[in-house]
Amino acid sequence: MKGNDYIIEFKNICKSFGDKCVLNDVSISVKQGEFLTLLGPSGCGKTTLLRMLAGFGSPDSGQILINGTDITDVPPHERPVNTVFQRYALFPHLDVYDNIAFGLKLQKVPVNEIDTKVRKVLKMVSMTDYEDRDVESLSGGQQQRVAIARAIVNQPKVLLLDEPLAALDLKMRKDMQIELKEMHRKLGITFIYVTHDQEEALTLSDTIVVMNEGKIQQIGSPTDIYNEPQNSFVADFIGESNILNGKMVKDRLVEFVGHEFECVDEGFGEDVAVDVVVRPEDIYIMNRLEGSQLSAKVKSCTFKGVHYEMFVDTDKGYELMIQDYNAFEPGSEVGLFIKPADIQVMHKERTCNTFEGEIVDESHVKFLENTFECPEGHGLEAGDKVKIEVTFASVELIDHPEEGMLAGEVHFLLYKGDHYHLTILTDDGDHLWVDTNDVWDKGDLVGINIAPKDIKLVKYND
Repeated sequence: MKGNDYIIEFKNICKSFGDKCVLNDVSISVKQGEFLTLLGPSGCGKTTLLRMLAGFGSPDSGQILINGTDITDVPPHERPVNTVFQRYALFPHLDVYDNIAFGLKLQKVPVNEIDTKVRKVLKMVSMTDYEDRDVESLSGGQQQRVAIARAIVNQPKVLLLDEPLAALDLKMRKDMQIELKEMHRKLGITFIYVTHDQEEALTLSDTIVVMNEGKIQQIGSPTDIYNEPQNSFVADFIGESNILNGKMVKDRLVEFVGHEFECVDEGFGEDVAVDVVVRPEDIYIMNRLEGSQLSAKVKSCTFKGVHYEMFVDTDKGYELMIQDYNAFEPGSEVGLFIKPADIQVMHKERTCNTFEGEIVDESHVKFLENTFECPEGHGLEAGDKVKIEVTFASVELIDHPEEGMLAGEVHFLLYKGDHYHLTILTDDGDHLWVDTNDVWDKGDLVGINIAPKDIKLVKYND
């Protein structure tokens, strides 16, 4: 597809606020009439990107194009977009009709045409009998409809929606999701939607852009994002997952939880470390071992309304989550079976911590903004530039940050079936990764120690 076949293009967008990079080389292309959702946790950069498209901010570098025209420096009122915010920003002194008509009156549209357009969008958002109502007397869902009507009455080429359903209760949010999808179908215009709600993104979108820490993690259809996550962050963020360490034995054969399984993945090589994702609904559980691939014991069983959620301990000591329409009582011995197509194999993002450093003297090396003791007899000289490798399991975390060589915060955690894999953000803004059996929570402050014997030094080639 040619570039000018896209209605919106973000090209290599970078943005920082002070020392914090909030968008790091972000590129996205949006088709005409597409419902595209920017999805990610708070602080990932999705709202900053939306505001740039609306004209309420500018990138440090990169371009924003609409219909092939660079609008990076075009003021907001000259852009063919309208925005619906989480706080609807309705005018409290105007009734429903005049709130919707406000923009048209500014443009000096003839009165008869204003009336026709306002009544058309009132019908579209199911607010036909509310034109004379005071907006402050409306429910949250009704105010939402008025805000959308006000945005679409100008017939923008693009409608931007920044977490517009976040203030609504659960039932109202579900109802509005259905209405938004129908509205998008009727209007035929491009929707760019921002949310941190995974279910909302899966329900509404043609395309989902998953973001984290200012970077795009994956772009794809809801089905692709759910069934074919490209990394452990996406797999963990979208729905429930069992994310496990594995080894690709060879094409179409993978080992995890202590067993080998047939799979459909190829091209990883042989005896290569991988991550494996199995959705809890894709594990078949049965009260017999005949025909199963492994055995397990049920630890817990909780009714979730549509299905039962169970945690089981496998015969090799791994814990798995299973969702099934049938209940299996705690203590039950069960068999498990996983189809090859339900096993998603992913390349590991990293196999150990790696840092750049410099030799200080015979027994010290500097990295992570600190000086560490290291094994003696390495044969390197002061000033030599080195690569440092530290295994995930070698990093020690302690409760008291002041007692560690470094201090940091638990930034992200994954349960891998028999241990936790943590992302730690140090006080100096560096990342390191830790495998541990201890239970930590996101946001916990920790001390960090690395023993000299666990520091591997590799000299950079000149």
